[in-house]
Amino acid sequence: MSVRGPLGATPQTGAFDLRHRAGAPTSALGRRGTSSRVRAGHVGLAGVLVTGLLVSIAAAHTDSLLPESVRPVPRWLAGPFGGAGLDLHVGWLIGVLAVMFVSYVLAVRVADRMSARVVLMTIAAFHALMLLAPPLLSTDVFSYQAYAKMWAVYGANPFTHGPHVMALDPLYPFIGAKWVTTPSAYGPVFTAFSWVLAPLSIAASALAYKAIAAIASLATVGLVWNAARLRGVDPVKAAAFVGLNPLIVVYGVGGGHNDLLMLALMMAGVVAVLQHRDRAGGAMIVAGAGIKLTAGLFLPFAIASGGRLGATRRRRDIVVGALGATIAIAALAFALFGTGPLHLLGTLQKTQSEGDWHSIPGFISTRLGLGTLGHAAGLALGVAFVIAYVWLLRRVWRGEMDWINGAAWVGVALIITASAMLPWYVAWLMPFAALATDRRLWRWALWITAIVQGIQLLGYIPHSSGLGL
Repeated sequence: MSVRGPLGATPQTGAFDLRHRAGAPTSALGRRGTSSRVRAGHVGLAGVLVTGLLVSIAAAHTDSLLPESVRPVPRWLAGPFGGAGLDLHVGWLIGVLAVMFVSYVLAVRVADRMSARVVLMTIAAFHALMLLAPPLLSTDVFSYQAYAKMWAVYGANPFTHGPHVMALDPLYPFIGAKWVTTPSAYGPVFTAFSWVLAPLSIAASALAYKAIAAIASLATVGLVWNAARLRGVDPVKAAAFVGLNPLIVVYGVGGGHNDLLMLALMMAGVVAVLQHRDRAGGAMIVAGAGIKLTAGLFLPFAIASGGRLGATRRRRDIVVGALGATIAIAALAFALFGTGPLHLLGTLQKTQSEGDWHSIPGFISTRLGLGTLGHAAGLALGVAFVIAYVWLLRRVWRGEMDWINGAAWVGVALIITASAMLPWYVAWLMPFAALATDRRLWRWALWITAIVQGIQLLGYIPHSSGLGL
C-alpha cells in the first residue's frame, strides 16, 4: 500500500524523513496549501497551542488544574508562569479544555494534508507548554520520588511499605492521601531508575519526571511515525493523532506520568517487530512492562502475529527475546528489592478494587452510593475483558485479524472495563489506534477521548457553586 503525504521515506525502512517527495507537482502542492481544509487544520493547530498556553499560564492559580496537596502551589513549584496570576475558574477552564479537544479533532482530520514540519513543531510546542506548567492534576510525581527516597534514604522496601514510613520528610505532605499507605504499584525497572533522582529537591524531581514524560511522549510520536510508514498508514495523521491528544499531553505530560515512558519502550518493541527484529521487539515490550505491568498485556499479540511465512520461527524469536528480558528484570528486581516485587500484583489488585469514580464500577459505587452493585459491575466487567481478550488473541493467532488492530481493540476493552480509570490511561490505546488499518478504531479512540475528557470536565463543577465565570 502506498503512503499518502509529501514525505520521502520508504515503507520498507520507516525512516524519519520530512523531505517532500521528488517530482511532486508544484501546482498540486499549491492547491493543497490554499485549500479550505488546510486552513481549517491550521486553525485547529493554533487552537491547541492557544488553549495549551492558557492552561500553562493559568495552572499555578487555577485550583482545578492542581492536585489537592499543592493548593495553593508553593512559589518554588509554580514554574516560570507562576507569577502571571491568571485564574481560569471552573467555567473558563471547562471552555478552554473543550475548545482544545475540538481543535485537536479538527487538526487530526486534515493532518495528512498539512505540512509535516508544521504538525510536528506544533506537537513539540504543545509538549513544551505542559512541561513549563507546575505538576498538573495528579500527585504521582511526588509518589515516584517518595518510593525512591524510601529505598535510597530511609532503607525501606517500596514494594512492601507505603510512604507513611517517611512521614517526617518534607516531601510527605505533597503525597496524595490515598497513596500514603500503599506500596509501589510500578515495575521494578522504573523503581530502580527512580533511585537516580532520589537526591533531587522536590521541585527539581517534579520537573525531572515531567521532562522524562515529555521526552518519552515525543519519542512515542516518532516511533508511531516510523511504524505508520511500515504499515502504509499516513505518518503525519498518525503522529498528530497521538502527539496532540489533550489527555496524553495535558494530563500525561503535565502530570509527569510514567505511563508515557512505558509507552515509548513498548512502541519501540512494536516497531522492532514490524521490522522483523523479533527478539529485540519482545525484549523491548517486556522492558515497558518493567516500567508498568500494563505493557505486558500487549505482548501476546506481538507473539501471535508471526505471519503466514515463518510464523513459528518469528513467534519463537519474540518469545526468546521476551524471556531474556524477563530473566534480566527478575534478577535486577531480586538483587535490589528481594522478594518485595512479588507483592506487586496484590498491590495492583487492591488499588483496582478500590476503584475510581471515572470508571463504570467506580461511578456506581462512589457517585450513586451503590457499593455492592458497583463491586458486582466490576467483577462482570473483569470477566467481560478476559473473554474479549482471549477472543481477540485467538483471532490474531489464527490470522483472522491484524495484530496491531487486535492490540488496539484490547486497549478499547481495557479502558471501558477498568475498575480504576484515569484520564492519561487513554495513552495505552492511542498509538495502536493510530496504526490501525481498521478505521473504526480511530473513531472509537476519539469517542473514548471525548467521553473521558467530558467526565473529567464534569468533575470540575462544584456541587454547591456556580461555574465562576
